[in-house]
Amino acid sequence: MPKKSYNIQKNAPVNVAEPTVAYRATNADISASNNWNPNIPFHGTQEEWWEHFHRIEAGEFMTIEEADREFEIWKKEFLASRI
Repeated sequence: MPKKSYNIQKNAPVNVAEPTVAYRATNADISASNNWNPNIPFHGTQEEWWEHFHRIEAGEFMTIEEADREFEIWKKEFLASRI
């Protein structure tokens, strides 16, 4: 494979932005009310992480048996609708 030469300017300032800054700058349609975006890395303190986990744990959970039962019902209905 031939070596590729790059045209790099000498003594030019290099601007390396954080991924979140670059993402927000290129995607102006992101509203400020959207606090969480899976495409933007989340950096926070330990307290912020614990608060985040506690909010998740406060949500509704179902047992694996309930989830399996609901999935089987959905699968049966889905396959019946495809016939």
